[in-house]
Amino acid sequence: MALLAPRQRRQHARARGRPCDSPLPAPRSLTRQWTATQSRKRQTMDDPILTIDEREAINSGRWFSSLSPSLRHDILRCSYVKRFKDGALIAARGDPPEEWIACARGAVRVSSTSISGKQITLTYVEPGIWFGDVAIFDGDRRTHDAYAHGDTTILCVARADFKKILAQHSELYEAMLRLHARRIRQLFGLVEDLNTLPLRSRLAKQLLHLVRSYGVPSLSDGNEVRISLQLAQEELAQLLGASRQRVNQELKAMEREDAIRIEPGGLVIRDRDALMRISEANQ
Repeated sequence: MALLAPRQRRQHARARGRPCDSPLPAPRSLTRQWTATQSRKRQTMDDPILTIDEREAINSGRWFSSLSPSLRHDILRCSYVKRFKDGALIAARGDPPEEWIACARGAVRVSSTSISGKQITLTYVEPGIWFGDVAIFDGDRRTHDAYAHGDTTILCVARADFKKILAQHSELYEAMLRLHARRIRQLFGLVEDLNTLPLRSRLAKQLLHLVRSYGVPSLSDGNEVRISLQLAQEELAQLLGASRQRVNQELKAMEREDAIRIEPGGLVIRDRDALMRISEANQ
């Protein structure tokens, strides 16, 4: 192997999942790592550096942006980038917890396989969201499979580095407690909705969530928003714990009411207020 400069050695080590080495120089803005010209170049699947949009997704994440600058710096300096094509396996059920992960682009589909062999989608991890810490904390193996949904970029922190950061920043313990508390609240909310709301209301709530996370303004009509996450109706049905046929019926009803438009490439939200009224109708 050709000799590498110190910075290249650090990047090479991180790309292989090795812990980051001793303290690095003072923090530098991630944006300065690339010039404006370089940032406009197309990123290849093995590019070890985040694009400007990917960095923005990480830095603007609700939880991550609440951390102190010094903690964010130490997390980022120990992180390394991985890129996956659509459908590629990121982590498998039963794997040892080797990494703490954040989605920077695309989506991570978290799924389980039934006894009959059917794959069931549980959730999609959107850009800016961190996951994989539960198995690191309890020492158990991964409980679900994680796949790239569309071309996906993730940011990883090796398990050893995660523990090192915890030892150096007591703030991270409290931050992780807040993160886990938020997840528990969301879980209770989903269980409550599943047992109290009709499918029509739950579908409207799910579409509103997808718009907030993946909404892209329509070029033809500024009042419309396209959901950029490509979901088949079967996948949408799995998120709601319903059959594809019932979800299809509810989508067609919403389309007749001009709340949405169904297109071959996905869903377009035409009237958010109408969806909001549907989601709150039985609360």
